[in-house]
Amino acid sequence: MRVTNWFLAVLLSAGVWTPAVAIERVAVGASFHLVYEQDAAGRPTGLAVDVLRALAARAGDTVRFQFYPWPRAQAMVERGQADILVGPYRSAERLKRFDFLDQPFYRDRLVFYARSQGGATWQGDFRSLAGKRVAAVRGWHYGDSFDVARPLFDLGEVSQVDNGLRMLALGRVDLFASNQRNTDALVKELRLDGALTVLCPDIGRIDGYLAFPRTPKFAAARQQYNLLFNQMVRSGELQKLGVKNRVQVPTGEPVATSNAACK
Repeated sequence: MRVTNWFLAVLLSAGVWTPAVAIERVAVGASFHLVYEQDAAGRPTGLAVDVLRALAARAGDTVRFQFYPWPRAQAMVERGQADILVGPYRSAERLKRFDFLDQPFYRDRLVFYARSQGGATWQGDFRSLAGKRVAAVRGWHYGDSFDVARPLFDLGEVSQVDNGLRMLALGRVDLFASNQRNTDALVKELRLDGALTVLCPDIGRIDGYLAFPRTPKFAAARQQYNLLFNQMVRSGELQKLGVKNRVQVPTGEPVATSNAACK
């Protein structure tokens, strides 16, 4: 025992080995269907939950999941009040606020919803929507092409996806921009599947990430989780988790353009 204690003391003093200290990582985000949500019992579930639990276990950490409105979740991570932001799409503006992992963990289709009867049309040219009443979710990023076209629309922002769907069904807007994964389930839940339809082509495809605060305090954690996540991608584990959760994950091919064909 004395020899063992002496050997450990030598390693510690030399900086060769340091005992692991478990840290509780706080992950925050809004409810994203199949990616980050709660089941009927209030337990966190979805692709992000499976990914983060695996990463935290390998890092020797634990992870606690919290749900907030999307703008608040972003603000918490930006201020360093939480460790990980779940699911943000990457943009030039967000790269200044968050330290993203190098690779995304899921891929979304961004689409326009319209009324099935007598609704607006869309053939992939934003100029054709000049003056149209378009609703978008506050705090969401819809891609660079959409951002450039924003001044063309009579654009209104809603706080939740269901608000945008209801406004569209009532005729208060002509189009609602959203992601199909998060929205199709709500269309059925609100019994609007006969009243609303998805327009073709897609606005575009966009990838979602995990992101840390951009402060030195979190730099080592971000680097560690980035390495562990890259291993998860290379091993095929992320692909398996995507299948389990019924979420599309990136496969290495370029993200499709705004004229991507509907499937």
